[in-house]
Amino acid sequence: MAHESFEDEATAAYLNEHFVSVKVDREERPDVDAVYMEAVQAATGQGGWPMTVFLTPDAEPFYFGTYFPPEPRHGMPSFRQVLQGVGEAWTGRREEVAEVAGKIVRDLAGRELPYGDTALPGEEQLGKALLGLTREYDATYGGFGGAPKFPAAMIVEFLLRHHARTGSDGALQMAADNCERMARGGIYDQLGGGFARYSVDRKWVVPHFEKMLYDNALLCRAYAHLWRATGSELARRVALETADFMVRELRTNEGGFASALDADSEDGASGRHVEGAYYVWTPAQLREVLGESDAELAIAHYAVTDEGTFEEGASVLQLPQSEGLSDSDRLASIRARLLAAREERPRPGRDDKVVAAWNGLTIAALAEVGAYFDRPDLVQAAIAAGDLLVRLHMGPDARLVRTSMDGRAGTHAGVLEDYADVAEGFLALAAVTGEGVWLEFAGFLLDHVLIGFVGENGALYDTAHDAEALIRRPQDPTDNATPSGWTAAAGALLSYAAQTGSEPHRTAAERALGVVTALGPRAPRFIGHGLAVAEALLDGPREVAVVGPADDPERAALHRAALLSPAPGAVVAVGEPDSGELPLLADRPLVGGRAAAYVCRNFTCDAPVTEVEGLRERLGRA
Repeated sequence: MAHESFEDEATAAYLNEHFVSVKVDREERPDVDAVYMEAVQAATGQGGWPMTVFLTPDAEPFYFGTYFPPEPRHGMPSFRQVLQGVGEAWTGRREEVAEVAGKIVRDLAGRELPYGDTALPGEEQLGKALLGLTREYDATYGGFGGAPKFPAAMIVEFLLRHHARTGSDGALQMAADNCERMARGGIYDQLGGGFARYSVDRKWVVPHFEKMLYDNALLCRAYAHLWRATGSELARRVALETADFMVRELRTNEGGFASALDADSEDGASGRHVEGAYYVWTPAQLREVLGESDAELAIAHYAVTDEGTFEEGASVLQLPQSEGLSDSDRLASIRARLLAAREERPRPGRDDKVVAAWNGLTIAALAEVGAYFDRPDLVQAAIAAGDLLVRLHMGPDARLVRTSMDGRAGTHAGVLEDYADVAEGFLALAAVTGEGVWLEFAGFLLDHVLIGFVGENGALYDTAHDAEALIRRPQDPTDNATPSGWTAAAGALLSYAAQTGSEPHRTAAERALGVVTALGPRAPRFIGHGLAVAEALLDGPREVAVVGPADDPERAALHRAALLSPAPGAVVAVGEPDSGELPLLADRPLVGGRAAAYVCRNFTCDAPVTEVEGLRERLGRA
């Protein structure tokens, strides 16, 4: 609609004469998007973007739609016709319009969610959720549902945690199979790493080529956790390549991470902007770069066809063969040459907007992947992004702004997911680095959650009590492309409570998890993160304190073993005994002068261990 209608001079002139036009960036104002999308769905039974909403001067909606074409098409009116009809209704039937708008607002106001008072989720609810996911799983091609098919990082996290707690082989197999199908498909960039937004088909062959920061952060962490559970070399490679992609392609000059890469770029042959032009290959293009012999190997290895798997004879690169081919050195050379050749193509545009929540997810992923695979450069990238959020996004009162760009903070207040996901990133940094300042920053943010976002019954809202008033205060506990603010906050509150012993934070987490009891058995695909947090709650979560001198290799080995534990939601603190840096380390002495690890629940600990195998055994028990 931007190209067809908003940039059309006649349509723009009509809009300017008869309407006050407001174009909303839903990434900057997810609260505005949420309340009007809810209105659209309530009135029409469906929603989507672009979203077109007509409002009274009091911002009350009275007419809705999604896409309107520039000319009448398939029984759908043109955008100009819609504008004329709405204008006539506003001029000639204003009382009727006002009555419709008022009814819509009243209906929305009655949609408060009562889930804060619901009982905690237990074995029964999580078992039903797993059964529901099993029924919806695509056993032929992996993933959940049909086309378009989206990555399911949050569901993978739940499945891995459920396996770790219960030993369920089915949960682990579903997670591993889903991840392998995505990693071998066209949704994964086989040359440069990183995932596209979704697959337009059921088989993961053709993606929508846009690459979002949040998808890659969530999937990077999920693949790292899959490696942690299984030792899969494929999972290890994908986790590292995705981390490297984010640092290489999305890191900004200020140390944060940009939101996205566009789906389209200039096609070298036609000069037009074409979706996927940067990523797809024809057999002729492969031969031009590689020569005949290596091109034939690449064609077979990456499933390139003469007909093409995309458009105009081009193919999206896939990896259907098994790993470990005898020509691995030759294939590595082929991949490097293709990547270098691709770098010469016109690049997709980048949205340099730094979103607080998505950077929090990225910090958590990079910190853990860096620690797991001995990549201190990735940990340093996570620290730099954390420094940027503290310096630019957190005010002196520790309140967050949602976005920044080019080193300048935006004006829009952070929403619940910003506070929760940034706190999650800071908690991961505290666990990996042992620096208590990150735990302190997480505490500042989560205190704001307790003060500003929690309702009387423990339910959570997406905006703070003192945020700009909208027609309704947004409140959505279900996951979309990212964890909902509600369940992300529950997870961060639970981890912070485990690190500090704070009863108010744990109580808030438990009350928030009532939504999992209500929705988990009925709609598990849409509350995967909440299910993962519930697994952590049922496991404790476990608290691991590792004490010893900073340069002690035994402390380093125990710390690594603690980080690599698959125990659901386990928190880790490392440092000198009684250093005051982290509460978990208090009253945890060395054992016979040696570094030691303490495994606890609710600050009640087993006897300390000094050997890595002993720690692994303790953490391996349910």
